[in-house]
Amino acid sequence: MDNQAEILSDAEIMRYSRHISIKAMDFEGQEKLKQAKVLVIGAGGLGCATSQYLAVSGVGHMTLVDFDHVEVSNLQRQVLHHDADVGIAKVESAKASLEQLNPHIKVDAINQLLDEEQLDQLVGSHQLVLDCTDNVTVREQLNRCSLKHKVNFISAAAIRMEGTVTVFDYQQDSPCYQCYSSMFGEQHLTCVESGILAPVVGLVGCVQATEAIKTLAEFGDNLAGRILMIDAMTMEFRSMKLPKQANCPVCG
Repeated sequence: MDNQAEILSDAEIMRYSRHISIKAMDFEGQEKLKQAKVLVIGAGGLGCATSQYLAVSGVGHMTLVDFDHVEVSNLQRQVLHHDADVGIAKVESAKASLEQLNPHIKVDAINQLLDEEQLDQLVGSHQLVLDCTDNVTVREQLNRCSLKHKVNFISAAAIRMEGTVTVFDYQQDSPCYQCYSSMFGEQHLTCVESGILAPVVGLVGCVQATEAIKTLAEFGDNLAGRILMIDAMTMEFRSMKLPKQANCPVCG
């Protein structure tokens, strides 16, 4: 208990007691969450949903990256932003909300569109990367950086009434994001074009956060090598195997 107390304060032990009661988590898993450093790319719908659950779960250090500002149309689903935040940087709004949710965590905010060299430096200094953006170019950059540094990369997407989540762990026989994106051609719709039901982005974000916590605390079976597909219209969840592409230009 003495060693546990050095990492988790009495206040934190009380706060996370329902986590610690889970056998797979216990004190050891909660300590791993506190010591983790997670990079979250995107402070929109997915970024808000995912990061709020990581914050209340006790992930000790998060870095939020986005270059957008809060708009009225964001408030329908981006739950960390409020009416008073319209016009300010999303990362600053999200940071303030997350720090209110849990005073025991550290949140860094980067309000900038980063190039691949800057992303590479960030990925190399974090333990886990969460893709909460709808920008394919940024995802491909993150994939290359995560592969280089062998940092787990959890990608999620939500549109209309549908969502997907998958984990890339960059093991020898595991696929990368390029293997995944090559299956879907060149057409990539956005929420602006097609819309998104508010709770669907929360549903997908919760799954992404769950996969992040399992990965950080090292328990359970994550979605590495699989795609979880969520259809909220029929409320069906399907899991499909994602093979490594032998001719992949990134990991092949």
